[in-house]
Amino acid sequence: MSPAAAALVDLRSDTLSKPTAGMRAAMAAAEVGDDVYSEDPTVRALEERLAGLFGHAAALFTPTGSMANLLAVRALVGLGQEVLCSDSAHIARAELGAHAAYTGITMRTWAGALDQAAIERMFAPDMGPFFVPTRAISVENTHNFAGGAVLGLSELQRLRNFADANGVGIHLDGARIWNAHVATGTPLATYGAIADTMAVCLSKGLGAPVGSAVLGSSDVIAEARVWRKRMGGGMRQVGILAAAGLYALDHHMERLADDHANARLLAEACGVDPSTVDTNIVVVERADASPFVAAARAAGVRVATVGPTTVRLVTHLDITLADAQRAAALLAKIPD
Repeated sequence: MSPAAAALVDLRSDTLSKPTAGMRAAMAAAEVGDDVYSEDPTVRALEERLAGLFGHAAALFTPTGSMANLLAVRALVGLGQEVLCSDSAHIARAELGAHAAYTGITMRTWAGALDQAAIERMFAPDMGPFFVPTRAISVENTHNFAGGAVLGLSELQRLRNFADANGVGIHLDGARIWNAHVATGTPLATYGAIADTMAVCLSKGLGAPVGSAVLGSSDVIAEARVWRKRMGGGMRQVGILAAAGLYALDHHMERLADDHANARLLAEACGVDPSTVDTNIVVVERADASPFVAAARAAGVRVATVGPTTVRLVTHLDITLADAQRAAALLAKIPD
């Protein structure tokens, strides 16, 4: 790597973090077995721990968050049925149409992170063979394209009450649920109680090199295990990776508060009110995002375009306070 590349502060995503020395040591020492036979003890330990943290009966380790979402939503929504979600939801915008391609479900969307009134208007009861019935509602916490916004507990409970009253499921895409937990102090089990199925990610804020998990009932997870294999996601001695997840849960959870503080520092430099930044994602609006991204890169800061006028900055394990301060000073010099 050239000195110039090494000097870049890379804020494109929290997926860019690298395993720490301690995590690598835990991976090297992991006891392993064949996970397709459910015989990898480290994977089983991770799955049991994740299920327990969120108060769910069982969990299934998956290679990616996209697969975790796919398996979870499929468990709630059948062929030719629908899930309601945000128009910027990961399942709708960032999983390459996998839900329709693999499991034959449809989606309808509302605008923004969570709009209870819109959900109630959109909800379609089962009216026989003439209309597509709503079978699940999917929400993200934190919400990626809403600047890492944390969904309020009262909002989520209201949604849970509506779902119960209408006999439909809730899927919680909790790729960054750890950030929501640290930012608010809300227990993980409280978030878990909102959802019938969940997907949680270990390779974003927690810094593992790979891995997510599906959470749900024992029956849901048993069927998800079959579908994971069907989709080519069966893994063998994968305890090496599960060990990274266990290490992350032990060592990288509370430090997420540092990422949140660094994000607020960056927000202020870019003219965004820091009080609006809940966690580790900053969304910056410009008339044209591309020149801002190019100017940032030229100055030594990598940021991501997530829309024609929208730039995203994400802090993570490998961004120190000094990195954030340097990036903030450089970004503040870029004209609107």
